[in-house]
Amino acid sequence: MNDAAPPPALKKVLRPLHLWAIAVGLVISGEYFGWNYGWAVSGTVGFLVATLLITVLYVTFIFSFTELTTAIPQAGGPFAYAHRALGPVGGFVAGYATLVEFLFAPPAIAFALGSYVHFLYPSVPVLTTALGSYVLFIGINLLGIKESALFSLVVTLLAVAELLVFMGLVAPHFKASNFLADPMPFGAAGVFAALPFAIWFYLAIEGVAMVAEEVQDPRRTIPIGYTYGLVTLVFLALGVMVLTGGVTNWHRLSDIDYPLPEALSYALGKGSPWTKVFASIGLFGLVASFHGTIIGYSRQVFALARAGYLPSFLARVNPRFQTPHWALVAGGVVGCISLLTGTTDKLIILSVLGAVLMYLISLLSLFVLRRKEPNLARPFVTPFYPWFPLVATILSVVSLGAIMYYNWLLSLVFFVSLALLLGLYVALGLAKPGVAVSTQESS
Repeated sequence: MNDAAPPPALKKVLRPLHLWAIAVGLVISGEYFGWNYGWAVSGTVGFLVATLLITVLYVTFIFSFTELTTAIPQAGGPFAYAHRALGPVGGFVAGYATLVEFLFAPPAIAFALGSYVHFLYPSVPVLTTALGSYVLFIGINLLGIKESALFSLVVTLLAVAELLVFMGLVAPHFKASNFLADPMPFGAAGVFAALPFAIWFYLAIEGVAMVAEEVQDPRRTIPIGYTYGLVTLVFLALGVMVLTGGVTNWHRLSDIDYPLPEALSYALGKGSPWTKVFASIGLFGLVASFHGTIIGYSRQVFALARAGYLPSFLARVNPRFQTPHWALVAGGVVGCISLLTGTTDKLIILSVLGAVLMYLISLLSLFVLRRKEPNLARPFVTPFYPWFPLVATILSVVSLGAIMYYNWLLSLVFFVSLALLLGLYVALGLAKPGVAVSTQESS
């Protein structure tokens, strides 16, 4: 008789609407800020081309990734797929990449939250709001996933409605001459330099995989949540980016963390009540993503700790709320330290680096599992296989190369850290098969 305690378990309560809200909520802050830095390196048309390329990447990637998520519905997400397909070392690389993505996206969003509040109330320091946001939303996440998902649903619906209102307000002021002025100042090279900022439009949608263990009927629910979430985000990203670029001289909006209220101030005037109202409710989009990425990093830390890659106490689940409380707090500490040392654009680049490496490992895992486990139950099958994952792989490689070329120092830090940690992991003998545990499927 086996007397070993069962692994920590998470509560299964999420439905398709919750997943749509988490998918859109994770990403929607990318429509509010961050993407506009792409204009500074590529111009409006150059950035539009970059965005269309990245849209193709995400469409093909998400339809490929969904096969993995429904076949292996685990909180570990990419780590679980890579561990199963490529072994402990592959799982380590995927876990590292996913952690970097989800640990450094929240402080970037927190900076933007602080900037929006500072835009409304200049006496409130940016850093005060950013640090306070961590305290508040970690507290909300500690209450339970159902409560967190309901909160995500409410703020995501408000954020989507707000972006639709924004597009309606600025559309009458759109001028093609503004959008086409100085359209590609850096030529084709600018398109590649802008790729990480185009990725910011969709970054973290794959975080739905992190809550897969908490989904009711994941094999049916996850594809629905992903599909409708992606359709929503494509429409919002293209609409916001094009309309904002036609309101005024886009150079004025290419290096600030609050481009949408600033665009409204040019369209309607700084004294317009719409400008102030929009800046106020604009916080909903940032809150939705901040809240969603906290869910994402906490589940990834939890899964890695449960599997033996991180200290075991990080896999403890609160007995009352069934949430990974130590994982939530540990990720918050890393985020707050990042707030004190980084800047928004650098945090975005680091987060995107982690994401693109994770995409490549996940796509490789898909190919390997197709050959290694042909009889694995796959409730959702990648359409147009192998072409969809192949296109996603090619575009991911191009994106990674562009990010490394234009951000070589940050890339060096990222990959040297990976190499050192992986070397330590192997030297300690933790890379032996069977050391990492709890990577079985969740039914």
